[in-house]
Amino acid sequence: MPAVKRYWEDVKEGEALPEMRIEGLTRTDFVRYAGASGDFNPIHHDQTFAEASGNPTVFAMGMLNAGILSRVVTRFVGRPAVRRYRVRFATRAWPGDDVVCTGKVTRKLEEDGEARIAGELHAVNQKGETLISGSFVAALPRRP
Repeated sequence: MPAVKRYWEDVKEGEALPEMRIEGLTRTDFVRYAGASGDFNPIHHDQTFAEASGNPTVFAMGMLNAGILSRVVTRFVGRPAVRRYRVRFATRAWPGDDVVCTGKVTRKLEEDGEARIAGELHAVNQKGETLISGSFVAALPRRP
């Protein structure tokens, strides 16, 4: 889904970014991400290994959740516009968890000769527990 063309003048501080949901993470999602990223730590796909490590089951890679959350920003401004993306991991996502991602614009600024927006991001599970939180800065074109 390509980003909608947005102009800096049209974005408001406090504006919510469109919510994004992933319903029911699966072990297959974890394995697909492992193949794409090269993160083959067995704690994310091997039940016996996960249990031996003191976990009830396998769990999602933190960077999988970071990638899911990043889509809130890229759907809003487009990938080329992102200048900064930072995250902080809070808890794990387990097979079957839903991931609900939200964000909002917190500031408009001029930086490095560009019109930019800054914002905050959050991903929570179906229980409302924070999986990951973060921030972003993106450049937007000015209205001609």
